[in-house]
Amino acid sequence: MSSIDAAGNIKTVAGGRKTSALLLLLHMRTFVALILVFAFFAIAAPNFLTAANMLIISKHVALNALLAIGMTFVIIAGGIDLSVGSIVGLCAMVAGYLVLYGIDLGFLGIGYSIQFDTIEICLIVLVAGVLIGWINGLLITKLNVAPFIATLGTLYVARGAALLFSDGRTFPNLAGNPEYGSDTFRVIGSGTFFNLPVSVWIMVFVALAAAYLASRTPLGRHIYAVGGNERGAALSGVNVDRIKLFVYMFSGLCAALVGLIISSQLQASHPATGETFELNAIAAAVLGGTSMSGGRGRIGGTIVGAFVIGILADGLIMMGVSSFWQTVIKGLVIIAAVVVDQIQQKLQARVVLQQNLN
Repeated sequence: MSSIDAAGNIKTVAGGRKTSALLLLLHMRTFVALILVFAFFAIAAPNFLTAANMLIISKHVALNALLAIGMTFVIIAGGIDLSVGSIVGLCAMVAGYLVLYGIDLGFLGIGYSIQFDTIEICLIVLVAGVLIGWINGLLITKLNVAPFIATLGTLYVARGAALLFSDGRTFPNLAGNPEYGSDTFRVIGSGTFFNLPVSVWIMVFVALAAAYLASRTPLGRHIYAVGGNERGAALSGVNVDRIKLFVYMFSGLCAALVGLIISSQLQASHPATGETFELNAIAAAVLGGTSMSGGRGRIGGTIVGAFVIGILADGLIMMGVSSFWQTVIKGLVIIAAVVVDQIQQKLQARVVLQQNLN
């Protein structure tokens, strides 16, 4: 009997080690995916490793990462925000309008307009993004509209408003006016600091702030609590409505930042800017380990997920892959990420059960 017990113990330990190794691999899956994708395109795509291409990829990743950071908070809190792409487009149009025209006071019978410098334009656009996020939060918390429906409706409203801003036309030549101090607007999207684009520095700052908020503050703990068990969080004294309002306002802020950066990079604003961006943001968050059921996710994982999505998209373009196939591949990546996440959760539950039995 003793030998059988010993053999059984050995099998249990060996099985436990295998399970632990598999869990570690699943936990590191985003890093593994990043390494594999980077290595593949380094070999398969010509000029992929050039400094110029790395700079382009970093700009694209920064935009997706900013949106994905806001989306991560929303998903952790148990929601979803489909409106971020349209908020990007609307905020880009607001920025373009302010740079070109300011605010015309003719409707008040006053024969002049208010002009703004770059900082003032940025503040107005950011406030616009936060305001749209606040509206999303109110629809969800006060009117009990499902997050999917509320943000889907806001998606259409914001996109329509972007089109109405210019009757569907582009605001071109956003070079700004030195007389009003708006000529530095281009620095946001085209400037560099220590040889890195300003947009990348903005992404780094927002990511660090978000990671600190999520892991080191009571607000961050409350966000996880609301997503993990909303009823339990409410009974524990957490103001659930306030937390939901915050995450949607933060998501709107991130979308407004992206709208500013894109209009500055292109020195033009188009009402179609940001179309399907919400899908990339969700993909980066899910790929980075954020659970669609809420209560679980990490900002660091989301940033790595954004790099995977960005490198995958740019690498496929460099290889001449059709845009239709790019969409198919991106969808498969999202499905694979969700499947792997489900496998990880089941394995973790099995490990916990075995530990309780022992």
